[in-house]
Amino acid sequence: MKYCSKILLFIGYFIGITCMAQTNEKINLEELFENLSEELPEDTDLSELSEKWAYYLKHPIDLNKTDGTELGELQFVDPLLLQRLIEHRQVSGDFINVLEIQSIDGFDTRIVNLLLPFVKVGENNPFTGSKFKDFSHEFMLRYGRTLEKTKGYQILDTTRSRYLGDPNRYAIRYRANLKDKIRLAINMEKDAGEPFFKDKQKLGFDFYGISLSVKAIGPVRNLVVGDYALQFGQGLSMWNGLSFGKGGLVQNTARQGIGIKQYSSLNEVDFMRGITGTLRLRRFEVTPYFSYRAIDANVDNNIEQRVIKTIAKTGLHRTPTEQHYRNAAHQMTYGLNVLWRYNRFKAGINFNQSQLDVIKLRGTANRQQYDFEGDVLRNISLYTNYTIRNIHLFGEYASSLDGGTALLVGAIVSLHPRLSTVVLVRDYKKNYHTFYGQGFGESSSTSNEEGVYAGLTYQLARKLVWSNYIDVFRFPEAKYQADTGSVGADFFSQLSYIWYKKGQLTLRYRNRLKQVNYVGEGQTESGLVNSVKQQLRIEFQYKLNRIWTIRYRAEANLLQKEYENDNKGYMFYQDIFWKPEVGKIQLNSRIAYFQTDTYDNRIYAYENDVLYASGFGMYASSGWRTYLNLRYRINHNLDIWTKYGIYYYPGKETIGTGLDEIQGNRKSEIKIQLRWQL
Repeated sequence: MKYCSKILLFIGYFIGITCMAQTNEKINLEELFENLSEELPEDTDLSELSEKWAYYLKHPIDLNKTDGTELGELQFVDPLLLQRLIEHRQVSGDFINVLEIQSIDGFDTRIVNLLLPFVKVGENNPFTGSKFKDFSHEFMLRYGRTLEKTKGYQILDTTRSRYLGDPNRYAIRYRANLKDKIRLAINMEKDAGEPFFKDKQKLGFDFYGISLSVKAIGPVRNLVVGDYALQFGQGLSMWNGLSFGKGGLVQNTARQGIGIKQYSSLNEVDFMRGITGTLRLRRFEVTPYFSYRAIDANVDNNIEQRVIKTIAKTGLHRTPTEQHYRNAAHQMTYGLNVLWRYNRFKAGINFNQSQLDVIKLRGTANRQQYDFEGDVLRNISLYTNYTIRNIHLFGEYASSLDGGTALLVGAIVSLHPRLSTVVLVRDYKKNYHTFYGQGFGESSSTSNEEGVYAGLTYQLARKLVWSNYIDVFRFPEAKYQADTGSVGADFFSQLSYIWYKKGQLTLRYRNRLKQVNYVGEGQTESGLVNSVKQQLRIEFQYKLNRIWTIRYRAEANLLQKEYENDNKGYMFYQDIFWKPEVGKIQLNSRIAYFQTDTYDNRIYAYENDVLYASGFGMYASSGWRTYLNLRYRINHNLDIWTKYGIYYYPGKETIGTGLDEIQGNRKSEIKIQLRWQL
């Protein structure tokens, strides 16, 4: 009976398979990034995840061989869905086609569409993937710059702050892969304004990174030498690299720590440099790690003992001050993580200690009175997750041994095949300290925050998905822009209508309440006022034919503060994608118009870019934005990407502030990227 049902499923999916054969290699990166997180800073480096996605698009995950680890790395498949997929395979036997995931409870149209390009069934499936090469190389060279010269490059007075280098940006990446067992990654980068083979940067690039990863050597599951990242538990104590917060995929608030991984991002902070490995002993996974690296800091050497008040995390070294901060201190970190697995239950303990070669002092601002002070910080955390029937439970308890604690617990519950919910409770004490924590929350510090998050996803019909969340939070003590304790709430609702492999219509509403300092005349009783920002977005994307795809978006926001006038912002854009089935050229373009009353009304939107360089653009003030991306495939091994983009602000005499000020009303940039692969 089991195999008869498989045959019937295959017949039922046959029509869908023929459609998928032409389109399964395509993926909407914008939808993925914007569903994982509502807002990311303009300069966020997304290459860590986009490179991972590109790898699995080229080498899809075999649904009949995976234990779920690779699927978890994709970031958008929540733990309950992963468990259901594994159980479906155990009960019904191996998958005979990727479209079989549609029959698993919880895999709605949106998740299925996102997942299909990344998975396959068997090595010889004619519709997905290609045979994996034993040895592969990839070399990438990227150049970019802003064409207009900013103020920082025009200052000649050596006593003033200025940019020491030229406006050119360079990046080199090299990857080598042997049977997916041995991977070598090399990164080099110079940011705009940084010296290059001169002055304080005589070695050329400002950032060099190298790492070697070896998998499956006897009991050693993974060994990394060089730059690496650690991701354990729910991120309260140890989490390097990208982390996502609130977004359209509401169940993904539950983190899926993958342990250790090779660090491949061009981001110059938030990583480890040393050696680590995972040893598997029956049901235990033991991961010791050691890291020693230079960090940027404002070091005061004029007193008997070297001290710092600020650890810089921009990764930029353009001005004399930033060069003074560069590699001014060192940090040694070591620790041990032990994970125990038993069927659907996992429990782990992590201990780490960080030693600075300087004394860190807390700041003098009101919001800094509980900051870490000293040269040694120890953290210990206990984390667990358990799946039982239609419930996935998860949590982590962490303590900085100098005093404070942090707690996060939650559950994902499938109430019906079409209805699932998630509840998450967090309590981060004001004196909890961590150098590497990235716990879920409204702020990024994993301290001084309490909150309850509840999300719900309902598949109203086969093509209609409704996602919602509400997050209520409190900051017991002062924080940025609030000099006393404050409260807030965040409500999100999104309705998506999806045409299978054709298009999508999305309507999104978000309402955020925060309390901020009152800066007007007089004084409020608490010193704070309520600030409410409402956002409304409608987006339509449709594949006109096999070559042309169009996308439209309209977004508006309204910012209301007590005792102040209301401020508005809005943006419209249109994207066009041209990807012929035959030929060497592909391109996409955007034209956008935006207007915002204040900087607080700014709007972020994902922008397509050259390979691995995608990011979020910021639309503020009043003007136009357009860009053109072009990819030309020179031959089977060689590709070239180019991007030209421009902001145009009618009526403005200057753009930007400080050293980034431009005389005129245009700001344009160009990127050129060459990739050779074998």
